[in-house]
Amino acid sequence: MPMLDGVRTLYRLTRGERVADDQPTSHVTLSEGRHRTLRRYGTTADVDAARSAGRPPVLLVPPLAVPARCYDLAPDMSVVAALLATGRIPYVVDFGEMGYADRHLGFEDFCDVIVPAAIGHVLADYGDPSSTVDLAAWSLGGTVAFLTAAAHPDLPVRSITAIGTPLNYSLVQPYPLVKTLIRPLGPAPVTYALKAMGGIPAPLVRLGYRATAWEREIKKPGYILRNADNTEALARMQVIDWFQEALPGYPGKLAEQMWENLVFRDEIAGGVLRFGDRSIDLTSIALPIQLFGSHRDAIVSWGAARHGVEIFADSPEVQFTTVETSHLGLIAGSEATAQTWPRVDKFLTGLDRADI
Repeated sequence: MPMLDGVRTLYRLTRGERVADDQPTSHVTLSEGRHRTLRRYGTTADVDAARSAGRPPVLLVPPLAVPARCYDLAPDMSVVAALLATGRIPYVVDFGEMGYADRHLGFEDFCDVIVPAAIGHVLADYGDPSSTVDLAAWSLGGTVAFLTAAAHPDLPVRSITAIGTPLNYSLVQPYPLVKTLIRPLGPAPVTYALKAMGGIPAPLVRLGYRATAWEREIKKPGYILRNADNTEALARMQVIDWFQEALPGYPGKLAEQMWENLVFRDEIAGGVLRFGDRSIDLTSIALPIQLFGSHRDAIVSWGAARHGVEIFADSPEVQFTTVETSHLGLIAGSEATAQTWPRVDKFLTGLDRADI
C-alpha cells in the first residue's frame, strides 16, 4: 500500500537510514597515494573498444574541497556513467581528505605533480602511448586543469572541458564586497587567519556550501512530505545531503593562494597567475576548450564562467554553453543528462573526427 510504504520511508529517514542502497559505478583502482588515487571506470573490453574507435580517455579532475564521488553520486547522477554510455573511458583522480597536516599543499602541487602523474597513469592503462587525454573538470577542478595545461604545454592533453569554473572573481558574490571591506587593511589579515587554521576546515566548507543552498534547506521538510511515497526522489535528496556532509577542507597554502591570487587580486580574470617568482599564463593554452555556466548557479555566476571566452580568445576553439540549473546540477541530475553531457560528447566527437 502506497500510504504504508510512505510511512515506512519516513520512519527510515528519521532513523538516518538511506532509503536506497549506494550504487557506485564499477571501477578499478589503478594507483593509490596520498591525494592522488586514480580510478578507471569501464571494463578492459570497454577500453579496447574505445581505443579501436579512436576515442581518447577522459580524465576527470575534481574540485578541491569536494569528494571525487561528485562524478558518481548515483546511477542517475553519474558523470562516469554518462561518459561510458558514449563509448568513452573516464578516469577520476581523487585528492582525498585534507587536514592540517596538508597545509603545505598549494596549486603547484596539483598542477606540477599530481595531475601530470595521473595523466601518465591514464595513458599507461589505456594502452596507446600515442594517444592524448581529454581533461574534464567541475568548478575549481577546472582551475587546476587550466593551470596544469598552461604550466606544462608538453603534456599529451587534447582538450579541456570546464563546467561551472569561476574565471573572474569580481563577478562572484560576495567577493567584491569582501574586497571592498578589507582593502584598507590589505590581504594580510585574512592570509594570517588562513595560515593559523592551516587552511579552511571541512566544517566551514560544509557550512558555506549549505548557506548557498539555504532555500533548499528551508523547503526540505515539505519536499519530504510531498515525496513520502517516492523513493527515487528521496534517494536523490539523500545523495545531495551526503555530498554536502562529505566536503573536505582546503589545505593551507592553497587557501591562501585562492584568497590572494584569485579573490583579492583576481589574477585569473587577466589570465596570468603569479605564485612567488613564477607566473602561469592561462592565455597561452593552445587547446580546444569548452565552458559551461548557468544563471541559476548560486556559487559561480554565469558571467564568471563565461569570462573564459575572453581569457582563451587565442585558443584554437572556445565553446560556451548555458545550462540553466544549479552548480551541482551542471554535472549531475536531469539537466546535466539532457544538456551538459550530450554537449560534451558532441564537442569531443568533433575532435575525434578532426583527428582522423
